This record gives sequence, structure tokens and C-alpha cells, in this order.
Amino acid sequence: MRVIPLMTAAVVTAGLYYAVIERDALLAFARGEQVSDETASSDVSEPTDASATTAAAAETVAPQAADADKADNSGVRVVALRSTARGIDSAVVLRGQTQAIRQVEVRSETTSTVLSEPLRKGAQVKAGDLLCKLDPGTRPSTLLEAKARLSEAKIRVPEARARLDESRARLKEAQINLTAAAKLSEGGFASETRLASSQAAERSAVAGVATAETGLETTSAGIEAASAQVAAAEKELARLDILAPFDGLLESDTAELGSLMQPGSLCATVIQLETIKLVGYVPETEVNRVTIGAGARAELANGRNVEGKVTFISRSADPTTRTFEVEITVPNPDLAIRDGQTADIVISAEGSKAHYLPQSALTLNNDGRLGVRVVEDDMTVGFYPIQLLRDEASGVWLGGLPEQADVIVVGQDFVVAGVSVAPTYKEVSQ
Repeated sequence: MRVIPLMTAAVVTAGLYYAVIERDALLAFARGEQVSDETASSDVSEPTDASATTAAAAETVAPQAADADKADNSGVRVVALRSTARGIDSAVVLRGQTQAIRQVEVRSETTSTVLSEPLRKGAQVKAGDLLCKLDPGTRPSTLLEAKARLSEAKIRVPEARARLDESRARLKEAQINLTAAAKLSEGGFASETRLASSQAAERSAVAGVATAETGLETTSAGIEAASAQVAAAEKELARLDILAPFDGLLESDTAELGSLMQPGSLCATVIQLETIKLVGYVPETEVNRVTIGAGARAELANGRNVEGKVTFISRSADPTTRTFEVEITVPNPDLAIRDGQTADIVISAEGSKAHYLPQSALTLNNDGRLGVRVVEDDMTVGFYPIQLLRDEASGVWLGGLPEQADVIVVGQDFVVAGVSVAPTYKEVSQ
């Protein structure tokens, strides 16, 4: 019979005995506490000098362990940040892009071929400068013909007036003859035939006056029609010179020499950059904080900083994003700012008090509301919904908290409102 298996079995049996039967004594010994009387009485061996030393050490450590257990049982351990609200410029931050104050595609209004040499893109133009000159064709002849018809219509006016005067004189004569015939007929000195003839002549004279008046009106209408033809011919000639509508830069080459232009054909694109707009979109929750005339600054993608003022706030939201367009006007005398550059825009708004806290302090309550958990005066947890005022790389500015707040920054996700806590405090880093 081998000795080693017997010794192994004895050791295992002793270990099981202490692990099951004498578990409390074993745990107390492991913590360095004093063994109870029942456990001591069950121990048949007398304490050695080492055992006495261990017991003395246990008596010293026992009060400290009791205090630690008491602290652990008083509340959940958390780390809180002592935060004080500070005044900040509660700006509205958005992302947008630069946009030219004016940009127009100058197009042809008539059909003809280009006679002028093209201007190259990038050239500066002034208002009224010639961009494209078109071939007049037969348009000058059309204008001369219209002017001739106008002169002819004007010449017919005296003739029409003379006919009207003649018709009125005949009417007056016929009326006199009719009156005389009627008196003679009453006295028996004229026949009924003469009276009837005088009446017919009077009616004919009335019709002649009406015809003369119509002729005069027709002549006047002819003058107006001829004048309209002259104006149309002059306008058609004016359309042959396509001019710059305002001072600016050519964004494209003008139409090439000899190319056919039709109504709607592009002659050139003119852009004005002396003043430029920053265009962004504000969410509906922030739009009431932006006002006309508010100061704004922006950082362009190339690192340049610019400043301007809000000049437009849309009254209608974008149907897809539910955001409102905002325009900021910025001077650009050196034309250094280009159209279409990305810009990070900050619009000044009314200042407010806020707490600067790490983003990790944010949590959700049981209702799904975003906020922070704080340590109340009675060492219990409280929850405050917050308003996110500004987001920065190292933290967030939050509103909706008291002036002084002990915000839980470690362990806030393991406690709820009303739970007792044992906080460890640290000051906020400024």
C-alpha cells in the first residue's frame, strides 16, 4: 500500500472539512480576524507564538475593517465633480458655405450670329460693358420701314380732320334746309316731296359725320400701331448688344465668334464677389435664438476667419430637414473669398449660465430623457434634464442645472434617483 495516495486523501479530506464545516473560521482567518470561541474550542492544538502574533494583528485590523464595511454599506461608491455655472456666449453653431452675392447667366433674347471676339473667364467687367455683339441682319431695314409707316399715318391725320369738318358743315346745311322746308310746308308753299328730300339729306349728313369721325379714329390707331412697330424694331436692334448687368467677374468665356445664338442661348456667366454671403441652415429648435443684425463669425476651410451680420432668416422650413435658411453678409473687397467654400459658422445669441462637463457625464433616465445625475444634499441621487448649449472637443456646455451642482461623472449609469451614494469629489478643471 502506497503512502503518498493516503497522504493526498488526508489533505483533501482536511481541506473539504474546513471549506464546508469550518467555512466561517476559514474566512475569518483569511481576513485576519479573531476566531470565535466555538471555532477556538474546536481547535485541539495550542496557539503558537505565530498564532498569538496573528491574533494581535487581527485585533488591530478589525476596527478598520469594520469602518470600511460600514462605509460600503452606507451607499454606492461614485465619483462626483463639483461644478459651478459660468456665463458663456450662447452662440448658435452651424455649418454652411459661401455664396456669391450675385450670379447671373446672361442669355440671348434673339436669333443671330456673334460678331464680337470672346472675353475670357476671369476677366473683370463693369455694368454696361459689351459681352456679345450679334449680327443685325435686316433689322435696320425693318426699323426704317416702321418709321415710314409712322410718318404716313401721321400725314393722314389732317386729311381725316378735314373730312370730319366737311361732314359737319354738310350736316349743318342739311339741318337748315330741313327747317326751311318744314316751315314752307306748314304754310302750303312747299310740297311734301321737298320736305322728304330735306329730311333724307339731313340723315345722310349725320351719317357722313359719323364716317368722318371713324376715319379720324382709324388714323389715330394707325399712328399708334406704327409707333409700336418702331419701338419693336428698336428693341430688336438693342437685343443685338448683350451687356453686363453689373460689375463682376466672368465665370465663363463669352460666346465664340461666329456661333449661332438663339433665344435662351448662353452668352456669359457674371459673378459678383465684392460682398459675399455665408449660407447655413438652423434647426427649428435654435431658429428663435437668431435675429436679424446679429453678429456672426466663420472659419473657412482654408483657415481664414471672417465676420459679418445676419441679413436674412427664412420664414419657411426645408420640408425634408425641417431647418431654416440663414444668410450672413460678409465684405470681400480683395475677392479672396470664393464662392462655394465650406464654413463653420458661429452666430452670436443671448448669453446664459452653463456648466462645462465631460461628455461621459451624460446619461439617460428611465423615460429616455438626456441629462446628468447629481449628488443631492442628503447624499442621494437626483436627475436633471439638460439643454446642450455647445459641443467642444474636450467637453460640453450644459444648461438646466442649478448654480452649484455635484455631478456624478463615474458610476452614474449604476444608480437611479433616490439611491444613497458615497461620493468621492474632485474639482472641475477650468
